[in-house]
Amino acid sequence: MKIVVINASPKGKNSNTNVMVQAFFKGAQEAGAETLSIFLSEKEIKHCKGCHICWTKGPGQCVINDDMLGVLSNMGGANIIAFATPVYFENISGMLKVFMDRMTMIGSPHSQKDIEDKVQNLNSSEMLIPKLMMISNCGFPDRDEFQVVSLWIKRVAQKMHMELIGEIYATQGKLLTTPPEGLQSISNYLLLLEKAGREIATNMNLSELTEKQLLQNFI
Repeated sequence: MKIVVINASPKGKNSNTNVMVQAFFKGAQEAGAETLSIFLSEKEIKHCKGCHICWTKGPGQCVINDDMLGVLSNMGGANIIAFATPVYFENISGMLKVFMDRMTMIGSPHSQKDIEDKVQNLNSSEMLIPKLMMISNCGFPDRDEFQVVSLWIKRVAQKMHMELIGEIYATQGKLLTTPPEGLQSISNYLLLLEKAGREIATNMNLSELTEKQLLQNFI
């Protein structure tokens, strides 16, 4: 079991997003999973030019020379890929948007129906498609902040023909790195993230109880 997280917080290893991911990884590692965080803040990934040369020359044949191919290589062999981002202006971070635009190089110019027909004709041994997860946090206590992010990841899963097996959203995310003294709810939440990591690494899904418990606010 290999779990790869694309961390799209500009704060990288010092981010609230990374606090969530590391707690999740701790549980997954305890269940025997291999884990890898890829910090986009440490990579040079330029904007997609929209030239679609990658569609005519073949997947991965991008005209831009930067770190994108290296990131895609590190994602290889993953059973689960998770995108992790803070909420910026009601949406994913710009860093994640730039990365996803460059994912065009592994896309297809054909219609959605053509792709679906092709997928349906593949046998199980050919369909080594990783599962997908979303991890995010916002500064406000309102869960409506995640509406766009949740819709976005569902559309990504559909476009990439990946099963979405979990969405984990934390409100009041700033408390993850600067918790008030004596606030036990943060420690409890990190333990819940560890539990989520174990469940995902073991069963590739979250239990209904864990999903419900993860909806708590810190204050």
